[in-house]
Amino acid sequence: MTLIARTRARGVETLSLDAPANRNALSAALVGELADALTDCAKDADVRAIVLTHTGNTFCAGADLRDPPNPDALVGLFRQIVGLRKPVVARVTGHVRAGGLGLLAACDITAASTEATFAFTEVLIGVAPAVISLALLPRTDPRALARYYLTGERFDATEAARIGLLTVAGEDVDTALAPVLDGLRRAAPQALAETKQLLTARVLETFDRDAADFTALSARLFASPQAREGMTAFLERRDPPWVL
Repeated sequence: MTLIARTRARGVETLSLDAPANRNALSAALVGELADALTDCAKDADVRAIVLTHTGNTFCAGADLRDPPNPDALVGLFRQIVGLRKPVVARVTGHVRAGGLGLLAACDITAASTEATFAFTEVLIGVAPAVISLALLPRTDPRALARYYLTGERFDATEAARIGLLTVAGEDVDTALAPVLDGLRRAAPQALAETKQLLTARVLETFDRDAADFTALSARLFASPQAREGMTAFLERRDPPWVL
């Protein structure tokens, strides 16, 4: 079964996360298929830019707790998006949780409709937003991250734009993205590649410096007794024992 749907229009390749029954969770299979699709786009001279979007009412629910990706593979996917020499634009019309926010942060331009909601839910199940921080920390307001990382609170698209997680939020995401995609189609491919490299240099430095430590932290926490209890409670739709 294909987990990434692909279409193309005037040089823009749209990659849609297409596992709505699983809320487009980052399973090992989905991560691998998305990485392969991005590799194809990188090699194709006819692809000017990439739009990353979704089917269903959830952009991405985070890591698949039943079939989690290898942490190194997840780091590799985020780094691939950041380092790709073509712009990657996120188009969101639904909910984004945990690891899905790492996908957003890795993209160059991010747009969402006002119906979208966001939350860093890792602390609620006993882990930390470690791997996704490689892209988030260099690009998002640190005071806001402190609040939302530590509390797991849900916030809306307007707030996501205020803190730098989104480039633009609007009632109609396609209307908001129309001038963005028009600009990308008008830009010279060489100029896009070199300009993106300027913009992502510091983010890639964070990956190179911190990826091993953040991956180790993620693996340690996911293997801990608290995380096992937290994930079990989540799957059983009950509160974990530490909730007061």
